[in-house]
Formats: sequence, C-alpha cells, structure tokens
Amino acid sequence: MARRESVTKVIDGDTFETSSRKNPVRLANVDAPEKGEPGSGKARQALKNLIEGEQVRVETVARDQYGRSVAKVYLGRESVNKMMEEKIDRIRKS
Repeated sequence: MARRESVTKVIDGDTFETSSRKNPVRLANVDAPEKGEPGSGKARQALKNLIEGEQVRVETVARDQYGRSVAKVYLGRESVNKMMEEKIDRIRKS
C-alpha cells in the first residue's frame, strides 16, 4: 500500500526520514556511495535537492536488517529511485 509522506531529512544518497515513520526509508535498488566514500556528499545533496521538504509517495517492498522500509518512492509521477540511479551513475563517472 502506498502512502503519501513528508520528507523531513535526507540521511545519505539513498536513505531519508519522513514525519510519519519511526525508522528511515531506503530507496529500493539504489546503491549510493556510503559516508566517507567518493561521491557520497554529492549523492546526499542530489537526493536532498530532489525530495527534502517534499511530499512523496512511498511503496514499501521490503524491510532491511535495520528495520528500515525499502521502498519505491515517487515525486508526483516521477520515480525518485530511477532519478537517483541516474544521478549516482553520473557521480561515479565524474
């Protein structure tokens, strides 16, 4: 079931918090650089620019070992997962 939620904080290039969840949400099938790895700051900033403070639609597809929802996320009709995959690919190539 999809839920509309307000993004309150971007943690890194593939994880964010919303006002209505206790645990963060992780973008499904997106592998952003981890903190300290090359490109991690750019990936975080890209996701922040895209969704922080916005209303998104979250479709949970799984839970990870940390209790986070692993989800397909949409901003309007656009897939945030797909947009971030493309942005991260460009970041890694630069």
